[in-house]
Amino acid sequence: MGKYVQLGAVKTWYAEQGKGEPLVLMHGGLVDARFFEPNIGPLTEHFHVYTPERRGHGHTPDVAGPITYQLMADDTIAFLETVVGEPADLVGHSDGAFTAMLVAMQRPELVKRLVMISGGFNKSGSAEPEGAEWDVDAIAEFLGPAYGEVSPDGEEHFKVVATKIGEMAAKEPDLRASQLSAVAARSLVMFADDDLVTPTHMVEMFEALPNAELAIVPGTSHFLTQEKPELVNHLVLDFLTRDPVPTVAPIRRAPTS
Repeated sequence: MGKYVQLGAVKTWYAEQGKGEPLVLMHGGLVDARFFEPNIGPLTEHFHVYTPERRGHGHTPDVAGPITYQLMADDTIAFLETVVGEPADLVGHSDGAFTAMLVAMQRPELVKRLVMISGGFNKSGSAEPEGAEWDVDAIAEFLGPAYGEVSPDGEEHFKVVATKIGEMAAKEPDLRASQLSAVAARSLVMFADDDLVTPTHMVEMFEALPNAELAIVPGTSHFLTQEKPELVNHLVLDFLTRDPVPTVAPIRRAPTS
């Protein structure tokens, strides 16, 4: 069963299960924590897993005004401080991945380890065809019914949220690679081999993060957490439950002194 916590203007819904160190799962844009259903079980065998739903998503009602990555990062920081109450591992997908990275950049003391799945850092890395439009009606046909199943705002409000996310996506994310050096946490960058960002962007992100590991999941798209959940879960748990191994022939990680 989920519960609500008032975090500023946002009445945030979340669920929690499992025992162990805290891990916060951060869903993608226009979906909710149910999209992590194939992943939650294996994670709860090792961690106390929290699944908050961000403003205007899932069970969490929308609030007046825009939706931006910074607002969602602020909401996540409030959740970590108020509900979790200690540093946590963050595992984010898509918009949740970029939001998690902002949290790690701005409040590093709250983030132990960081897993970013299918979340780029700049719109210039988009792999979508040039001129692709944000079609609210088509998105509503695809995702609106699931939204209506749980949203207190009702399915008819989905297009409002989708329009807000579209306005955000038209301008963000908008970080420079050099800014990623602010991420102090050990990080796993994971993408599908047919993702919404280009392979060049994936590598640029990996190389810009100071303490990162890279995973490319073959034969998957942006929904890799559902398409190959066993492989994704294995990679995430390998990263979160094991220390880095000493590599035989390090180049990128070769000692500098």
